[in-house]
Amino acid sequence: MDYNKIAAEILDAIGGKANLASAAHCATRLRLVIADNSKVEKSVLEGIEGVKGVFEASGQLQIILGTGTVNKVYAEFIQLAGIEAASKEDVKKAAAAKSPWYKRGIKTLGDVFVPIIPAIVATGLLCGLFGGLSRAFPSMADSHLYTLLDMFSNAALTFLPILIAVSAAKVFGANIYLGAVIGMIMIHPSLVNAWDSVNLKTLWSWGFWKINNSGYQGHVIPVVIAILLLSVIEKWLHKHVPEMFDLFVTPLVSVLVTGFLTMTVIGPVFAQVESWVLTGAQWLIALPFGIGSFIMGAVYAPTVVAGVHHMYNAIELSMLADSAKNIWMPIATAANVAQGAAALAVAVKTQNKKLKSMALPASLSAFMGITEPAIFGVNVRFGKPLVAGMAGGACGAAVASIMNVYATASGVTGIFGFLITTDSFLGYLLTFAVAAVVAFVLSWILYAPTKEKVPEKNYKDNCVYSPMSGRAIALEEVPDKTFASGTLGQGAAIDPMDGKVVAPADGKVSTLFDSHHAVGLTLDNGMELFVHIGMNTVELGGEGFDAFVKEGDRVKRGDTLITFDIQTLKNKGYSVISPVIITNSEKYKDIRRTTDGGINYFDELLETTK
Repeated sequence: MDYNKIAAEILDAIGGKANLASAAHCATRLRLVIADNSKVEKSVLEGIEGVKGVFEASGQLQIILGTGTVNKVYAEFIQLAGIEAASKEDVKKAAAAKSPWYKRGIKTLGDVFVPIIPAIVATGLLCGLFGGLSRAFPSMADSHLYTLLDMFSNAALTFLPILIAVSAAKVFGANIYLGAVIGMIMIHPSLVNAWDSVNLKTLWSWGFWKINNSGYQGHVIPVVIAILLLSVIEKWLHKHVPEMFDLFVTPLVSVLVTGFLTMTVIGPVFAQVESWVLTGAQWLIALPFGIGSFIMGAVYAPTVVAGVHHMYNAIELSMLADSAKNIWMPIATAANVAQGAAALAVAVKTQNKKLKSMALPASLSAFMGITEPAIFGVNVRFGKPLVAGMAGGACGAAVASIMNVYATASGVTGIFGFLITTDSFLGYLLTFAVAAVVAFVLSWILYAPTKEKVPEKNYKDNCVYSPMSGRAIALEEVPDKTFASGTLGQGAAIDPMDGKVVAPADGKVSTLFDSHHAVGLTLDNGMELFVHIGMNTVELGGEGFDAFVKEGDRVKRGDTLITFDIQTLKNKGYSVISPVIITNSEKYKDIRRTTDGGINYFDELLETTK
């Protein structure tokens, strides 16, 4: 097969280089973004040697070439087209675009606030540290060194709108320096400091609508909305202002219009909205007997699973700016520590060495404030430890509320949280202990270790045994017509229960893609088997996947080939239904599925007849 010739014919049939916007490939097909689809000669594409089908999906022209062929054609194609292979960052952006609007919105908030967390942590740690020292040594508060360091400790919160404005400008694609100017306008010295209600005057008046000369120190939401408006105005001007005037007109008009609308509309309106959000959060946490905190401690981990926990960043920063007391952080600590303790119980109780080696460091990581390994790698996988962690988080959060625990910064939880809770050290310690103990005990009681089925020594050469555990379904039910139609070969599919693919028989790894979302095997019995994890998961660029083999490796039945994070795939909007197909199906007279419904590793999945 002449791969260069195939690539050249494809390039010609799509309208040449000028009609190609970008190109990528997955395990089975070329994925092309075309400038003008009317120039594509679909019938010509379908007649090219090696092309098994052509269709459009997700804004892409997808040309099916099959495993082993697509990567070779792609290598020739990008050379002829004179383009670069799609980067992992581009793939991630494409994947994010598939998410629901509300998840994209919450992710955007995370993208704005996460980069500035180190600044808040640094100054918050200073605040907590020197606050504790000054109480232990009262005379220290009168020293010049303390005055200087105290200035360091509140700098980030004093100029918070500028930090947020610069970060938001990066996210929204605005000029970061213009963004900084808008942030400066909102806390300009000529305005009355937002923390000082004295000397307020009317800055502007339109009948009932009066604008005071108050600054926006400590505000979060108005700044983000203002920079979003700035980005819209600036981008519009760049497109419509002649290039020779762009340098002067665009910055001037962008700042003038955004600044005016921010001070007269956006600031007053969204400052009130932010006030309502903050009041609601504080009201919830302040409910009698810690009821509100109990509820939040329970649901915090599921919001992490759903990927919407970044919204808490805005609440925490608003609390710090409003009162210098972050009462949301102890709830996060209770939830995180509890998930770590639940995973620790699994690590101690299980006899599975691989699970133990994964669960133990994951639990320790959660105690440090990083919960994803524990939640996704252990607790979600087994279900009951997640519930145990939710219960522990609820109890710990209730204790935090009752004992009025608060932090002086955000972005730090777990063990390191002691550094920013010096004002309520004992309460934080009790919060930590209650969350951990309740979660550990419940997880120990609820979690029942299970043993994986050991591969049988004797098996039939004409059968395909399941490389995954889950639910077997017909290939026709796969939500991708390429697989469902049998174009790439006959077989079945599995809706996986846990994230692992094993070798169903002895053989050799013939194909393994860089994204690790698919693997091809040539078995010792001559069968060519292909396992594709999920639908369109090549777009993740390897995120959530780990390969334990490489192309050319010999594998034994039962060897782990790939592990993947089911929840990560689902959170990003991808189906995890995984086709298992025989790519050399033409060598068999009949291929039939022998299992429907629940299936475990090494259960019989397909039977062939030559």
